[in-house]
Amino acid sequence: MSLKLSLHTKPDVPLEADVICPDKLNGVNETAIAALTVFHGNDQTALGDFFTVKGQCDGEIQLEGDLANVKHLGSEMTIGKMIIEGDVGQHLGACMSGGEIVVEGNAHDWVAPEMTGGKITIKGNAGHLIGSAYRGSPIGMQGGEIIIHGDVKNETGNTMRGGLIAIGGNTGDFTGVNMLAGTIIVLGEMGIRNGASMKRGTIISMHHAPMIPTFSYVCTYNPTYLRMYLSYIRKLGMEVSDEQINGNYKRWIGDAIELNKGEILLYANE
Repeated sequence: MSLKLSLHTKPDVPLEADVICPDKLNGVNETAIAALTVFHGNDQTALGDFFTVKGQCDGEIQLEGDLANVKHLGSEMTIGKMIIEGDVGQHLGACMSGGEIVVEGNAHDWVAPEMTGGKITIKGNAGHLIGSAYRGSPIGMQGGEIIIHGDVKNETGNTMRGGLIAIGGNTGDFTGVNMLAGTIIVLGEMGIRNGASMKRGTIISMHHAPMIPTFSYVCTYNPTYLRMYLSYIRKLGMEVSDEQINGNYKRWIGDAIELNKGEILLYANE
């Protein structure tokens, strides 16, 4: 049977609960799970002080309640599945390398920082620094998938080195900043300074976006590989039209102050 954790006491300050992860809870009984240590601000406390624990983890964890102030869920996750029925706090899936996390609500900043594998799906909106490196680190997301159906804020994919980020809504500024590899797809509109200091990788937008002066227009064409990406995310429930799958895209390359090998593709038929 799966493990169910229901929030009964909303934390007043951020609750650090990196123990909530299939790797750490598989086969552990209810009493032992409730006694696990979490940090409520600077105070060390027990998981059971905030969550009602039912069942046993067989690879799947279900969480319910307003978890917007609960941080580090699924940190370093390698296996299993987590289903979160509500909003979730910062650092969801930090450094995860496998498994799947599904959030039915919204997510805060730092979704899947330095992720290397696995899949995260967020049905609502998310904050800043999706799939990014921690400050001072040169390595962001290296693999896996982040699928967000709503809007996100600034610096999506900062220092990204691989994997796929798909955004169903709009992004803020600096999408793909310092990007080294990987793919970011934005079905809504992007902010400004997209691809700044980008070395390699691909950013795709279904709308016109302001380009920084160090990017150069190359051509308008129909990328064959893009059809596969767009068809895939449509199967995941994202709104992608046949015209977008088969349409033409304006290709810009940059950033010229770096390797000038990154690309931004803008849908040409909007």
